[in-house]
Amino acid sequence: MNMHKALLTALLVPLGATLAVAPTASAAPPAASVSAGAAAPAGPEEAAAAAFRSPEAALGRVAHPLRTTEPRGGLADLRPFGRMVGDARVVGLGEATHSSHEFFTVKHRVLRYLVEEKGFRAFALEAPWSTGLRLDAYLLRGEGDLKQIMDEEFRGDYRWWNNAEYRDLFRWMRAYNVKHPKDPVRFVGDDGGFAGAELYDKVSAYAAKARPELAPRLTELYRGLRPATDAETYVSDYLSKPIAERKELAERTGRAVDLLKQRPGTGADADAHAWALQHATAIHQMTTLYAFDWDDPKNISDAMLHRDRIMAENIAWWQQRTGDKIVLAAHNSHLALKTYVPGHYPKVQGGFLRERLGAGYLSVGLTFDRGSFNASGQDGGARRFTVGPAAPGTAEHTLDRVRHRDYVVDLRNAPAAARAWLAAPHTVKNIGATYPGIADAPQIRLADSHDVLIHLHRVEAARMLK
Repeated sequence: MNMHKALLTALLVPLGATLAVAPTASAAPPAASVSAGAAAPAGPEEAAAAAFRSPEAALGRVAHPLRTTEPRGGLADLRPFGRMVGDARVVGLGEATHSSHEFFTVKHRVLRYLVEEKGFRAFALEAPWSTGLRLDAYLLRGEGDLKQIMDEEFRGDYRWWNNAEYRDLFRWMRAYNVKHPKDPVRFVGDDGGFAGAELYDKVSAYAAKARPELAPRLTELYRGLRPATDAETYVSDYLSKPIAERKELAERTGRAVDLLKQRPGTGADADAHAWALQHATAIHQMTTLYAFDWDDPKNISDAMLHRDRIMAENIAWWQQRTGDKIVLAAHNSHLALKTYVPGHYPKVQGGFLRERLGAGYLSVGLTFDRGSFNASGQDGGARRFTVGPAAPGTAEHTLDRVRHRDYVVDLRNAPAAARAWLAAPHTVKNIGATYPGIADAPQIRLADSHDVLIHLHRVEAARMLK
């Protein structure tokens, strides 16, 4: 992988910190047991008391089992989760790997529930803002072909989203919108790793219609920027430009944003102006992201901070502009309230959203004990990896000893016997696009990182479409 390809991988998907797990699968641990390393109680009464005090037993008292991880069928088992959501306007649904079937299908199932029972009307994903516009047009009006859109938009380092599970989710969204054309479910791409040609076209069209005096200046500022290739090729070529040129391009796109801000829309034009300004902002987010000096390691964390900030800003903008309540899908390490890997990510999307929305943002982490996933190997090729049961002392080892196979639990209301364990640091699986990852295995405090946890006993690799 050349330097620019490696940088693109780091930008478009989380830096994957990996967990040391048992090398081979073994029989599942008992459904309930004392904590790892605890001395065996002497008698039945003492054993019962020790089990009651263990974190897994305490979590078992408040955990709610999931009937299934598949998206179809009844949703009654998600009602406790609905109570956990409360009045949240943005629900972040994480994943411990970027390509496991059950993580995607659980998100589909939760989206169904939140749309049908809690009034949520948008699904957001780690994908470019321009990708979001294209998929949204398909979901709303049937514009284009879903397979073609996914093949063209989810490629390169976004390829993990080109899977059968997300295809089924999009098909469900489209079917829902056909039945509810006046109350549709929308799609949002919140990332800044690429700005597609659609954004330049929409800004130019707005200027030509509503601000013709700005059109020539915007054309000049965007000269040479509108993509004519796929995202992977475009970004690789862009990163090959000298840093001075990239900074100059970012300065130009910033002037385009300022130009639109100086002529705010009024009356009937206000909404069109707001969207044009947001599209111009998305272009500037990309050029700013690539204006960091990637040859200086000190700039990497600044770039990652910028990326997580803009993802949060895009979600907050959509929620406040449209009023939609949003299901936000991303890696656990982006949706957490506190960073998993401080050296690479000083502050993450979930932290920014909590800061902006307060209790209006809910962070839901998804963990698993064992199973398989797709990721890039060290040679850059996509492969299927399998990991065995979590090692003793890790968070998943204890979580898998809770009495339910798959379950959801509110960490904010955990019993006293679990609170100390949740507040202590434990190693977690944090598998990104490349396996093994390039960051150290993170130790996190679950109580500080997520509001709610969905734990799955086993996951299997997602079905990639291309």
